[in-house]
Amino acid sequence: MELKLYNTLARKKETFKPIDKKGKKVGVYSCGPTVYSYQHIGNMRAYLFADMLKRALLFNAYKVKHVVNVTDVGHLTSDADEGEDKMEIAALKEGKNAREIADFYFKIFKEDLKKLNVIDADIWPRASEHVKEQIELILKLEKKGYTYRTSDGIYFDSSKFKDYGKLGRLKIEGLKKGKRVSFGEKKNKTDFALWKFSSEEGKRQQEWDSPFGVGFPGWHIECSAMSMKYLGEHFDIHTGGEDHIQIHHTNEIAQSECVTGKKFVNYWIHVAFLTFKGEKVSKSKGGLYTINELEEQGYNALDFRYLCLLSHYHSQLNFSLENLDSAKNAFARMKRKILELKKENDGGKDLSKKYEKEFLETINDDLNTPLAMQVVWKILDDINFAADKKIKLLEKFDSVLGLGIKEIKDEKVKLPEEVKKLVETRERLRKEKKWGEADIVREKIKREGYLIEDALEGPRIERVYN
Repeated sequence: MELKLYNTLARKKETFKPIDKKGKKVGVYSCGPTVYSYQHIGNMRAYLFADMLKRALLFNAYKVKHVVNVTDVGHLTSDADEGEDKMEIAALKEGKNAREIADFYFKIFKEDLKKLNVIDADIWPRASEHVKEQIELILKLEKKGYTYRTSDGIYFDSSKFKDYGKLGRLKIEGLKKGKRVSFGEKKNKTDFALWKFSSEEGKRQQEWDSPFGVGFPGWHIECSAMSMKYLGEHFDIHTGGEDHIQIHHTNEIAQSECVTGKKFVNYWIHVAFLTFKGEKVSKSKGGLYTINELEEQGYNALDFRYLCLLSHYHSQLNFSLENLDSAKNAFARMKRKILELKKENDGGKDLSKKYEKEFLETINDDLNTPLAMQVVWKILDDINFAADKKIKLLEKFDSVLGLGIKEIKDEKVKLPEEVKKLVETRERLRKEKKWGEADIVREKIKREGYLIEDALEGPRIERVYN
């Protein structure tokens, strides 16, 4: 069953065909974090998507080499090559050096990925450690006549690349310089910085000598240099957020294809925004939680992963605590059912082949995780399917979903004192066979945010969110 993926470059779903057809080796590059601050859940959706893609490729027996870059220099506060370097601003604000800032936030980012059950990348190249490769690319572009110098840096002349804007389908004519448009010394509005000069040598924490002058690389050239170093001049898949289509990825394609004279990437796959109240999650609009902040409110990182699975990656996902509550409760029900299955020995039918075909069809149809989750629930609710076979199949599917099904176990819930007293009161009333009064107490427990279920070994209590 062929894997189909939505290729932004073609604006349609295409059957995935790796460059290495015999060895089934697949090169994947994902735009990684700019490590000047904490990554919020909008950022994390992109890494969850890249993880899903990687897991789906592995499920289809491909051998994946996954590279995720770490931007620790050169990402300015404006896409127009203006403003200050985000790393320099953070270092000044926190009274640390840029390396300390990068190490601190990258460590937390990696911890968040682990909580979300994201498979670690094979290579995490840092931009600051690949300046040599970036300078080499700029020199090649310069030699081929694609660059020009301004007072603040070396720029790429986008007018000399006839396919500029093909990824974002930009209407270049509408972007040309006009009387009312000012963009400094740029020849064209779509031109971008390959190398920025230090305004005053020694003032920046991160600057390097180069044939062009002392300065630092532009954000776009970093990804081209690192992806080509580890995956080659032509590789299979490049992922990132949909906000990268118009500028960052468009510029990557332009500079890379001008250097090599050949196609850069076969499949460009983009994840849609996480939104809050209908708008992209951002500091100004709200909804900007970190994984740690969600944990402080009683959620588990995998609750957020479950929520993301309920929406197709190509669709914007509206985030709210209410939606996360629903996902948390559904995931809790799933875990309860799985725990019950692990205790069963009912000897039903083996329906594995039927459900495996259904699951593979959903995953291979452009990673349709909402439908894949429906298949999971059908399995859980199928009374004719043998419990032990169910568990084995669900664990296999979890190699794609990443919900930690194999590790699910009974967990003791820490109850507040007032809830403990209510539980004890209910148990006493049940022993006295005062069922009506016991039911009233049960409702009180529910209003406190806890669900109580009766089992042979005693009451089972679980935290729920409404």
